[in-house]
Amino acid sequence: MNPDAGAPTADSGLPKSVTGSADVRVDDRLMMVVGSTSFGLAIPALTGLYGRLGPGDGRFWLGQAGYIVLAFAIWAGNRWLLFRQREHFDWFSQPWRKLVLLVAANVLYTAPLTVLGLWLCARLIGQPLVPGALELVVAVNVICVLFVTHAYETVFLIRERESDFLQVERLERARAQAELGALKAQVDPHFLFNSLNTLGHLIGHDPARARECCDTLAEIYRYVLASRERDLVPLGDELGFLRQYQQLLAARFGDAVQLVLGDGIEGDARDWLVPPLALQALLENAVKHNRTTRHDPLQLRLERRGDRLHAGNRRRPRSSAVPGSGRGLANLDERCRLLTGRPLVRRETPDDFEVVLPLQPARSP
Repeated sequence: MNPDAGAPTADSGLPKSVTGSADVRVDDRLMMVVGSTSFGLAIPALTGLYGRLGPGDGRFWLGQAGYIVLAFAIWAGNRWLLFRQREHFDWFSQPWRKLVLLVAANVLYTAPLTVLGLWLCARLIGQPLVPGALELVVAVNVICVLFVTHAYETVFLIRERESDFLQVERLERARAQAELGALKAQVDPHFLFNSLNTLGHLIGHDPARARECCDTLAEIYRYVLASRERDLVPLGDELGFLRQYQQLLAARFGDAVQLVLGDGIEGDARDWLVPPLALQALLENAVKHNRTTRHDPLQLRLERRGDRLHAGNRRRPRSSAVPGSGRGLANLDERCRLLTGRPLVRRETPDDFEVVLPLQPARSP
């Protein structure tokens, strides 16, 4: 057996309140409620906005409610600004412009709203602002808003990266499936061409055997049609098909083409998968490139070693090689790469030629 000449964004279904960029969506409702409440409780207490008011005074609780509402308004407004600017700017094409607009929008919205909110809350509870508290709360709010905005942007960048990886994976899978479909489309005509060559030879030399050949060919093609929709088939099915194909060759060559199966290859043949018509391609290639006679038959030796199937024969090159399309082993090599991630391995010496076919476990360990 010698190598062939040509060897080788839709709606995610989230609630309407879930927003984000056109391609990345984030459900931040819980984070917004918890964050606004936490800031509304913590910042007034830490900056002394309540003055001498304590929990025993009703105005204390009224002020707390007002500060939580203010925190929610600051969070929701900055969130809206963040999502709007994400529709027009990104970090990769306009990083500095995005940074300036983001900071400016946050500061120019947060600072005035904080001043207005604190003034209203002070009027509501009848408690004047502690000197210096206004400036301190404005600074703390701006810093907190910038921190939260950074957290949002980090989440978006992570989601976008995950989305990019997923998109690349989908494109790669689609490309592999398209390539595999094209390769499988080449197998049937190639196989049919060689089968009809055998049948045509017999019709002219032995019509009775040609009839037997037609029956065998019908059985063979039934398997070919059944395996067209499968990328991988059990090794046992391929061995059974290979025997049928050998019968087809026997109609023309008699005992000049033989199969030699290694010990144990059939015992666990259901546990391993191979591309459809893989073994037939190996036998066909051996017959095409080597001399064979009844007195000196061509033997294709098959032996499984671990997760590889070794197929070899003695090299006896024909004096005039049969012209080939260059697709046989090259096609099988590409299918193995796409389906198992491993190529064929070819080993050639002056006396022998061997192809190592990768096998795929039928069950994941």
